[in-house]
Amino acid sequence: MSKTVIPLSSTRLMPTQDSGRTPSSVGRWMGKYPGRTLLRLAAILGGLWLASTALGLLWPKPDQVAKGDPSVDKATSLAPLPKQPIIILLVGIDSDQLNDLTNKAAPMGSANADSLMLVKVAAKQPVEVLQLPIELAVTLPGSNEMQPLASSYGRGGIALTADVIAEILGLTKGQPHRFVVIPRKALRVLVDGLGDVEVNLNAPIKHKDNAQNYSVDLQAGRQRLNGGEVEQLVRYRAGPEEESGRRQRQQWILNGLSRQLRQPNTLAKLPKLLKEFSKEVQTDLTPRELLSLTAAALSNNQFPILSELPLAPRAGEQTLRQLKASHPMPLWPQGN
Repeated sequence: MSKTVIPLSSTRLMPTQDSGRTPSSVGRWMGKYPGRTLLRLAAILGGLWLASTALGLLWPKPDQVAKGDPSVDKATSLAPLPKQPIIILLVGIDSDQLNDLTNKAAPMGSANADSLMLVKVAAKQPVEVLQLPIELAVTLPGSNEMQPLASSYGRGGIALTADVIAEILGLTKGQPHRFVVIPRKALRVLVDGLGDVEVNLNAPIKHKDNAQNYSVDLQAGRQRLNGGEVEQLVRYRAGPEEESGRRQRQQWILNGLSRQLRQPNTLAKLPKLLKEFSKEVQTDLTPRELLSLTAAALSNNQFPILSELPLAPRAGEQTLRQLKASHPMPLWPQGN
């Protein structure tokens, strides 16, 4: 399946320094058919122009005047807002860092997708988040057996994961527009940089997993969690059939992060924090685009709209799930 990638930035053509080129050397460079060579150059330049134009449709040019620190109470001071809604694929992986040789998790090996989300960000509108069930049964290229959606990342990286999700949801060509792969350390950096996250647990959670080398010990009630504790909470799963419970706990963290982002004086530290966060993730977002999306997410006072794909009832004890039948396409997002 082919995938359209929106260019990250326009390409600049650098002038050559070969001022001593002779007519004969120019002729050799142009080839036997100079007319065809000129046509090829025109096509290349046209493609570069289209690439830069496509980027301009999504993001306006940066403000060359606003060079100072962002306002403490105005999100738009971070960066110009995107011109159109942007859909980002978030992939939370179970390795601690991007380049770890092993995930030190289960199943042991290279990084697995522990969490999959699509996030739609638009200026002056609430952020929309779709949680994708990693246990959803899919057929991947090169295999006739049904496998969990999470395995698409291990089989084909971000490209295959994005293609499979786009096909499942009926997204239009070129969606999702961007991606971010988030290892566990990046989550800790984000939470600690924001100054912890508030959650309200309806019951205590205590669990030790020797196979994955982690434990969780949290009390019930309202409390503030640091990065390590948030990592424990979002990783915790009581059993192989408890993915829905883990998604619910991820929703608690998403809402907690949203509240923390809106605290006084948070805007002033976001540029530095996002720079540190970017060092820990894999993404095709530029630093300016990341600031722009953050500004757009904070440009209204509404909490994120969270949703999940509708799943059919579980058949017996099987861990793989199917989508609920007769659900209209596209599954998400509807409209612009």
